[in-house]
Amino acid sequence: MRPIRTTLLACLSIAAISAAQAQSQPPLKLGAILDMSGLYADITGTGSETAAKMAAEDFGGTVLGRKIEIIAADHLNKADLAASIARDMIDNQGVEAIIDVAASATALAAGEIAKARNKIIMYSGPGSVRLSNEACGPYTIHYSYDTFAQANVAGLASVKQGLDTWFFLSADYAFGQDLERDTTNVVKASGGKVLGSVKHPINTSDFSSFLLQAQSSNAKVIGLANAGGDTINAIKQAAEFGITRKGGQKILPLLAFITDIDSIGLETAQGLLIAGAFYWDMNDETRAFSKRFMERTKRVPTSAQAGLYSETMHYLQAVKAAGTTDAAAVMKKMKEAPINDFFARNGKIREDGRMVHDMYLFEVKKPSESKGRWDYYKLLATVPGDQAFQPLSASRCPLVKN
Repeated sequence: MRPIRTTLLACLSIAAISAAQAQSQPPLKLGAILDMSGLYADITGTGSETAAKMAAEDFGGTVLGRKIEIIAADHLNKADLAASIARDMIDNQGVEAIIDVAASATALAAGEIAKARNKIIMYSGPGSVRLSNEACGPYTIHYSYDTFAQANVAGLASVKQGLDTWFFLSADYAFGQDLERDTTNVVKASGGKVLGSVKHPINTSDFSSFLLQAQSSNAKVIGLANAGGDTINAIKQAAEFGITRKGGQKILPLLAFITDIDSIGLETAQGLLIAGAFYWDMNDETRAFSKRFMERTKRVPTSAQAGLYSETMHYLQAVKAAGTTDAAAVMKKMKEAPINDFFARNGKIREDGRMVHDMYLFEVKKPSESKGRWDYYKLLATVPGDQAFQPLSASRCPLVKN
C-alpha cells in the first residue's frame, strides 16, 4: 500500500505544480474575429467561437504551462473594424494568433495587421483565393476552402453534365469577384461559355432585377458567387419566380453551407450541387464531433466551424512541439506536420499558406430521401486536394519561387 500511496502523492504534487505554473504564466490568447450578427453569423458566429473553445478544452486547456483562452469579437462585416479589432487584440490584449476572420474583405484587412506584427493568422471562414496569393504572408494560413477549389469542384462537375452556358450573380466585394473569376476560368477551360454577369451589394434582400437579367440570358446555369444570407435569398426568390421549374435553368450556389440549406428547405434546395470541405454525416469521426458540437449549439457544424476547430488544434499541437509561441518556430512545425483528423484528409500546409486537403461534391437530397433535419447531402465525389486547389506552380504568392 505504501508504494501506491507514494506514487499517488507524487502524481498529485506534479498536478499541483502544473496548475500553479499555469496560474503564474500569462494565458495564451487566440483571437477570433467573427460575424456574430450579420449574414454570415450562422456560417461562423458563435458556432465558430464554440468550435475554437472545444479545441482548447480537448487539447487539455493549457500549453507550455499557460492557460489557453479564446476571445471573440464581432467585425460587423466592416473591413476597417476588423483591422481595428486585430490591432487591439495584438497590441493591447496580448493575442498570440488570430483565427477565422469570417468574410474575405475583413480577412484581407486583418491579415495586413497580423503581417505587420509578425503574428500567425489562420483563416477558416473567408474564401478569397487572394489570401494565399497576393495577400499571403510568412505566417498566414488559409485553411478550410477557397474560391479556386469551390469553382473547380462544383463548376467543373456542372460543365461535365452539359451545363455549359453560365450567367453569374456575384457579391460585389473581394470574395464574389474572385469566385466569379475562378469559376469563369473553369467554365471556359472546359469548353463552356459565360453569357453575362451582374454584381449585387452585400446583404441584398431583393434579387428580382438581378434574377430577371439572369433569366433573360437563357444561360443553362445561374451561378451564385455569393454566400450566407445572399445565397439563401437568391435561391428562395429564384424558386418563387419559377426560374428553375418553368424556365429549366439550373441554380448553382458556388459556396453554400449546410445552415443555408436548412434555411432554404429541401423542397426548394433539392438537387443543388454543393462543393464543400466537410459534411457532418460522412463517417464515425465527423458524427462524433458533430454530436458534441450539437449538444452546445443545437445545430450541426458548418465546414468553416469544423475547420476552425481543426486549425486551432493544429496550432496548439505546433506550439507544444516547438516549445514556444514564436511565430516562425510554430509555423515551421505547422507546415511540417500532416493533418489527418475528422475535418481533413491528406492535409498539408504549403509554402504559400494554403492548407491542401480533400474536397467533396455533394447533391442536396429530395425531401423523400432525408431521414430528418440535417440529413441533407449525398456524396457524389471526393476530389483529392492536389486536384481541387490551385497548383503551387500557378501561385501569385511572393513567397513561392516558381
